[in-house]
Amino acid sequence: MRVRFRSDAKDRLEKNSFVFIDPVENKGNWNNIFKNSNLIHLEIGTGKGQFIFNLAKKNPNINFIGLETQPTILSYLLDKIEGENVSNLRLILADANNVVNYFAEGEISKLYLNFSDPWPKTRHEKRRLTFKKFLKQYEYILNGAKLIAQKTDNMELFEYSLWSYSNYGFKINNISLDLTNSKYEKENLHTEYEDKFIKKGNNIYYVEVYKN
Repeated sequence: MRVRFRSDAKDRLEKNSFVFIDPVENKGNWNNIFKNSNLIHLEIGTGKGQFIFNLAKKNPNINFIGLETQPTILSYLLDKIEGENVSNLRLILADANNVVNYFAEGEISKLYLNFSDPWPKTRHEKRRLTFKKFLKQYEYILNGAKLIAQKTDNMELFEYSLWSYSNYGFKINNISLDLTNSKYEKENLHTEYEDKFIKKGNNIYYVEVYKN
């Protein structure tokens, strides 16, 4: 989704107490940052933040962290936070390649991957957020059932992800090949990309996996 570049985005993010530019310093300390012992859910790749912002408002007893690598894009989520008092949401401006450096073992209770870059070329497989290198990191930071929820409009990425999850020992908890018209839609909070793809008539693929 094309967004207008904001030259002041990085400066705004650096000055805001809800945003963490160097999350390595906070590894193992996120509950202290939220000042409670509530569960923590993480979204990797927030986009403009419609999904995680609404999720945080709907679930005030859960802590949420949104990780995004693009300052301009993350600044749109910051707009939402500054517009309303959402105390259970924090933002990270960082690369997703090293999430084990940002979170301690078992510090996260659920992970969301929404409309991640599909990286369709075979030579770019290692960049896909469901490649085994990433799954190994997710397994480390996740606790309990190690839940991962994924949405995409890209069938090839979806098929690849199912294969990758299975190979790494994750099991399917919920799945839909047409989320918009499924039983899961009632509880489904949309992303900006999701709304765009639905208007174009694209199917939304959804899966939630776990690993005990």
